[in-house]
Amino acid sequence: MLPVGIVFCESKSRENSESLKLQEIMIKLLYIKDFALIDELQVEFEDGLNILTGQTGAGKSIIIGALNMILGERADTDVIRQGAAKAIAEASVFAGENQRLAVLLEENAVDYSEELILRREIRQNGSRAFINDTPVNISVLREVGDQLVDLHGQHDHQLLLKDENHRGVIDQFDSVQPLLEEYRKEYRAMSALQKELRDLKRKERELREKSELYRFQVKELEEAELRPEEEEEMESEMNLLDNAEDLDRKASAISEIGSGEDVSLMELLNQVKLNLEDMARIEPEFDTYLEEVNTARISIQEAIHFAERYRSRIEFNPERLEKLRKRQSELNRLRKKYTRTIPELIRYYNEIKAELNVAENFDLEIERIETKISKQAEILKKAAIALHKQRDAVGKQLSKEIAEALGNLGIGHGRFVAQIEWMHNDSGWIEIDGRSVECSEDGCDEIRFFISTNKGEEPKPLAKIASGGEISRVMLSLKSILAKEHHLPVMIFDEIDTGISGNISEKVGREMRKLSSYCQIVAITHQPQIASQAHKHYKVEKVEEGERTITRIVPLSQEEHIREVAGLMSGEEITDSALTSAKELISRSGMSN
Repeated sequence: MLPVGIVFCESKSRENSESLKLQEIMIKLLYIKDFALIDELQVEFEDGLNILTGQTGAGKSIIIGALNMILGERADTDVIRQGAAKAIAEASVFAGENQRLAVLLEENAVDYSEELILRREIRQNGSRAFINDTPVNISVLREVGDQLVDLHGQHDHQLLLKDENHRGVIDQFDSVQPLLEEYRKEYRAMSALQKELRDLKRKERELREKSELYRFQVKELEEAELRPEEEEEMESEMNLLDNAEDLDRKASAISEIGSGEDVSLMELLNQVKLNLEDMARIEPEFDTYLEEVNTARISIQEAIHFAERYRSRIEFNPERLEKLRKRQSELNRLRKKYTRTIPELIRYYNEIKAELNVAENFDLEIERIETKISKQAEILKKAAIALHKQRDAVGKQLSKEIAEALGNLGIGHGRFVAQIEWMHNDSGWIEIDGRSVECSEDGCDEIRFFISTNKGEEPKPLAKIASGGEISRVMLSLKSILAKEHHLPVMIFDEIDTGISGNISEKVGREMRKLSSYCQIVAITHQPQIASQAHKHYKVEKVEEGERTITRIVPLSQEEHIREVAGLMSGEEITDSALTSAKELISRSGMSN
């Protein structure tokens, strides 16, 4: 990667001594290696109007292709120069203090600096993208590129022919932006309420279909009187009732061991105790066993007493047992029917009962939301009207300024109309002058551009009346007007002057030169009238080196600039008259400063 030093540059008018005091985004350096016919090329651009000229096939389109690749466009492996491992395209761009870009890069783990190096490498197995030496996704490179460079090819201005793009032009104006944001906030609030109402009505329909089933289930589960701990308690009680006889028999046996008719266990233990006491008086080692027998005697006596007391608690109740078995069978039936445990059944009962309560109050809930929608519609209407009025004001001003700009570009009787009308629709959310108006996230307006390029003709849609050359001039006028509104990115024009005459070309060139006071412009042209307006002129040429043909780009001196303009006028043989005419053209560009 080339070490590139970039200096701070303020956008300053070459045509006016008074500084515009705008930070200018600038492509400072373009580096291309092993890309198509280019073995290695490096060019430093300046602020103002940078013009590229050269014969057809010299490689001007290749340079544009490399720029497109840097800006994140798709690139095929066939751009790799024959014999090379990869194609490289890199641009060093001064971006200035750009908070939006800084946030975007931070989100993608790229350190932001006022000097950004965008790099793209194409290999046979794929491509890679870098910003400031940090790998990034192509989509990130494209998003960053869109904020830095506005590239217009020979047909890109045709976007103006599509009505859906006209709103975006009006909305770029600073006076429209805050009103659009306010409208979108209220639109989102209305959308949320409309969704809530739709969901509620859908739920109402669904509940109506299920309400009969829910009512039956609520009744059935209410009658079951379910308790979450019931099953455990019931199983414990059934276990006792089911084993009452066995428990009584064994408790009786324990009692008899303690008080047998012949010799009881307690009498035997007492005899052992007495003997151990006698023996312990003679041999102390028997003390330990005496203690253990005493302990055993006490524990057995307690067990015998507990068994005697327990017999009085034993319940012989076949009826109760049968009742519990029926209850258990009922719970099993409910579990199987609903495929839920008893605790889950209780939760389900509460849920469907709540649903039925909601169903019974749907009318009130719907009325509550509709009241909120009615109030929000008034708020949205107010925001929509404010946005509509400002768009209309901007449209009128834009129409006037474009008409004036078109006059400067050779369409003397040109009329331009930015038509802003309400989008009427019977299902619209708001009413304007008694008619329903459709609302979208971008507003309630239908915006269309109309143009008339001949005296006495009524304006018609751009697509129906404007030629390619006229559309180019409309687009250039728009960009010139927008440049006064806010900071523009670098603008690259790829032969958008195709189809216009020499006299008009000079006017287009002057307009481009004026526009370059607000933003850096790089333009490819075949027109000497446009080339004469250059602040810096570059020649793209194809030369042979050994067995290979390569493309190179050469910055021209003032004398070379004159000769290149003359060559565009007269062809390969540059005559004295062509040189004189070229000097006059260039002189006029200086006078237009």
